[in-house]
Amino acid sequence: MSNPRSLPLIQRLFVALGLLLLVAGCTTTTPPDAVLAVPAPPQKYAAIVVDAKSGKTLFEVNSTAQRYPASLTKMMTLYLLFEAMDSGRVTKQTQIPVSDHAASQPPTKMRFRRGETIDVDSAIRAIVVRSANDVAVAVGEYLGGSEEQFAGMMTAKARQLGMMSTVFRNASGLPDDDQHTSARDMAVLGMALHSRFPQHFHYFSESDFMFRGRLVRGHNDMLGRVRGVNGIKTGYIRASGFNIVTSYDADGRQLVVVVMGADSARQRNDHVEALIQRSLSPTMDATKTRLMFAQQQ
Repeated sequence: MSNPRSLPLIQRLFVALGLLLLVAGCTTTTPPDAVLAVPAPPQKYAAIVVDAKSGKTLFEVNSTAQRYPASLTKMMTLYLLFEAMDSGRVTKQTQIPVSDHAASQPPTKMRFRRGETIDVDSAIRAIVVRSANDVAVAVGEYLGGSEEQFAGMMTAKARQLGMMSTVFRNASGLPDDDQHTSARDMAVLGMALHSRFPQHFHYFSESDFMFRGRLVRGHNDMLGRVRGVNGIKTGYIRASGFNIVTSYDADGRQLVVVVMGADSARQRNDHVEALIQRSLSPTMDATKTRLMFAQQQ
């Protein structure tokens, strides 16, 4: 066999070029797997990424499995409140009374006293930013006559929107064994809020607001963290883990990302950011994604 060093320079260049083309061809046809860390055990984790313009599902794991919504429930409470605003039943200035039942809800809350009221505009901000359970229940009682009747209205609206795996039992998302949803249903609700109420969607991008002379700060740390993220809601109860629905709108792309069951808010947010980056990648369709769940890491 000839020694490569004895080949003329031009022949050695052609050999090198051929090797490069061979490597490039292999890389193009068989891209390396991408490993995606999942911040939850598989029995609690559920996620979905939807292209909000086309409706195409870009990523999903356990997206139709039954999960507890926690405070993502308040997205439906707000949907019905926005409907009441658009129909003229209430205005931003309408005063909503806070009953003893509403005031008795556990934190997080605005800590109203008996007989106090809150205007609709502040109520929306309290629900979005503070995830205030007392305010969510007060809204439910005002619109439904009772929280139980309002929960029936919420479930009926869910069916109208195509959320077939969702049942609501309260307005806040506080623990109830019979209250359940799915990641796909929460994506449907997130997209419906954006398309049906574009004039009100700005509320979901607020990270704080002033109420009675004090600054109330929120829980959604995705706001300001990733360019293009403009909402919408976080949630947590022990049974559900850390949940979030996130809206992304930038550079002509619109995504809705749902993550449920994370072990911590920080890990959940890291995972949402990774899912956004994955969904925006031009090589996404050609790359196989391998999941590494929390208990495997």
